[in-house]
Amino acid sequence: QVQLVESGGGLVQAGGSLRLSCAASGRTFSRYTMAWFRQAPGKEREFVAAISWMTYSTNYDDSVKGRFTISRDNAKNTVYLQMNSLKPEDTAVYYCAADPSVVARTFGYDYWGQGTQVTVSS
Repeated sequence: QVQLVESGGGLVQAGGSLRLSCAASGRTFSRYTMAWFRQAPGKEREFVAAISWMTYSTNYDDSVKGRFTISRDNAKNTVYLQMNSLKPEDTAVYYCAADPSVVARTFGYDYWGQGTQVTVSS
């Protein structure tokens, strides 16, 4: 089992950057595929990005390709989401998720954090 704690959210102007972090507990972080999801007010939670534990391959939603980068540091049990060129429509609660699957998939994650708020002003 793994527990996840997100940090790094905040208020930023359009065009700015933020880096989210997700710290994981447990000794087997290196064997979990990690992902970020987000949920805007009144909308369903949606996939943002994922990184495979085995291949380090990444997967991004089209809406964030070229602007967001997911990475992981197994020595620190942490996954990051670097967000550049932020837009007001990126405003949401961002959640970290983990799954033992080797595929950086867009669904079916077993473990979730509590979320961190990202607000992008126009």
